[in-house]
Amino acid sequence: MVSRRQMVAIGLATASVAMGGGAWAQAYPNKIIKLQVPFAPGGTTDIIARVMSDSLGKALGQSMVVENKAGGGGVVGATELARTPADGYVLGMATVSTTAANPAINDKIPYNTLTDFTPIINIAATPNVIAVHPSFPAKDYKSFVAELKKNPGKYSYSSSGTGGIGHLQTELFKSLTNTFITHIPYRGAGPALNDTVGGQVPIIFDNLPSALPHIKSGRLIAIVVAAPQRLAVLPDVPTFKEVGLEPVNRMAYYGLIGPKGLPQDVVDKVYNATKQALTDPAVKKRIEDTGSLIVGNTPAEFTAQIKAEFEVYKEVVAKQKLKLE
Repeated sequence: MVSRRQMVAIGLATASVAMGGGAWAQAYPNKIIKLQVPFAPGGTTDIIARVMSDSLGKALGQSMVVENKAGGGGVVGATELARTPADGYVLGMATVSTTAANPAINDKIPYNTLTDFTPIINIAATPNVIAVHPSFPAKDYKSFVAELKKNPGKYSYSSSGTGGIGHLQTELFKSLTNTFITHIPYRGAGPALNDTVGGQVPIIFDNLPSALPHIKSGRLIAIVVAAPQRLAVLPDVPTFKEVGLEPVNRMAYYGLIGPKGLPQDVVDKVYNATKQALTDPAVKKRIEDTGSLIVGNTPAEFTAQIKAEFEVYKEVVAKQKLKLE
């Protein structure tokens, strides 16, 4: 039989544990935070993550390390994030590929993009670009399309992976222009860029931040961009809208997400720290120098944006009858 003194001791111990748990939760973060990139190093997602990690870690008062989990057009990393404990110590980079394009075309993806994540903030929006190796016979949009029509099946294009935004938007481009190019998927934009710059693949659909240095150096030639208007860094390159392909004229997003059920206080801390990091002139300049636009929307706005983008790509897949290769 439990004595009164023992009952009091048990009660005090229980209260102590409860208070300790509360103090632990309030102390977030009290250890290193991993920022997971679902692609190989060198692509735009990796660039944005690494630009943000130092300042974001400082704003949170903890070290933040970038970890690359490549494969499946971002699906491998996104799946791992969805299965991670929702304690805020593993966060992920969300892209159109992982939260909209891939889920729209692949019904076997092992996560639900609308219910298995906690959206926190969209950091930046980036233009997309079709670019070619300098050895490609065409150097502008009109002659590019003419060359593809003249030689169906002769050329191939690289992308960050099957089902990713580069794959889906290029397939949409092919459908709208009645052209045929063979898809060569990679484990991220970095490896895809390396092979295109090296001449192994003549065409790439990529996000502008990772492609721009190669375009500026003349190792790639920009043909057409997805952006609201012509870009100051590429004034002579038309937008998809200008050439009559408005459905392809969609920018990419790069945001922070966590697993579903991320505590609200963790969401608030990461959101506020990200907003603070984005006020750092050095961070802002590094992101904008890539051709990206700072967004910094709220968790609710980013949630709505992901849902809207997913619906757009579901409609694209249905209308264009797109299937995985």
